Amino acid sequence: MMKQTHQTTLRAAVALSGIGVHSGKDVRVVLHPAEANHGIMFLRTGLTGGRERLIEARHVAVSATALCTVVGDEATGSVSTVEHLMAALRGLGVDNVLVEIDGAEMPILDGSSAPFVEAIDEVGIVKLKATRRYIKILKPVRITNGKAFSELLPNDRGFRLDVDIDFPTPVIGRQRMVIDLSPSAFRHDIAGARTFGFMSDVEKLWKIGFARGSSLENSVAIGDDGILNPEGLRYSDEFVRHKLLDAVGDLSLAGLPLLATYRSYCGGHKMNFLVLEALFSDRSNYTIVETAGARRESVYGEVGASHIAPVYAQEAV
Repeated sequence: MMKQTHQTTLRAAVALSGIGVHSGKDVRVVLHPAEANHGIMFLRTGLTGGRERLIEARHVAVSATALCTVVGDEATGSVSTVEHLMAALRGLGVDNVLVEIDGAEMPILDGSSAPFVEAIDEVGIVKLKATRRYIKILKPVRITNGKAFSELLPNDRGFRLDVDIDFPTPVIGRQRMVIDLSPSAFRHDIAGARTFGFMSDVEKLWKIGFARGSSLENSVAIGDDGILNPEGLRYSDEFVRHKLLDAVGDLSLAGLPLLATYRSYCGGHKMNFLVLEALFSDRSNYTIVETAGARRESVYGEVGASHIAPVYAQEAV
């Protein structure tokens, strides 16, 4: 698999609007171009007193993983359900973006990454002068929770995902998908897979503040006897494809693209986050390499290093 040689950003800003799947509240998002080494950052606006807050899209900023991934914190400003946008950015190979958002939850749109892919395609991706860096996994990193596990394994060629799910309902059952991540593979095989949920869980989720914006327009609803969406599924194995999509988004919070194979069984947002915690808990687990070689970086603090102020300059090659 050919590794991309240079960092990228968007050619121009692009906006999207919708409701949050859990909050049910309207929100507007603008994706801005950013300079090299900026990484992905959220600019949370509309806070009390007109405040704004910058939040790095990094695993160290994750504050919750129940049903979605949240960065930042509720007291000073957070953004939830970031995984579908993050998957689109990593899947298409976009390294540097400022995500301006005026609410606490990303819009769910159609429940997949496809609308974000369409927005990115609308403005295009531009190559920057700076060389791209990668996090190269040096030895296996594994976490377990009962029968479930998630692990990162060495893979010099690129980023492979091997995701296996097993639900005690014949509507889903056991599904597995293995894919080498590339923009083409993400577009055609992953981006359109929608989030899903069980109708039997809806009232319970409402009571604890989740799924207030969920509908058949943005989620695959599973009833006792099958799929409730009149159009059916987009893929026969849409469930595992969406879990793989979530993993791409969650693991992008490493801050740099991974040279790794990711394997999981009955995983989810929490285990995706925990395997990143385990990875960065031991400096001998990984190194940072330039595209063209294997130069070792000295400190993890350089991963995803970003500017404090929003910047929009493009250093097109």
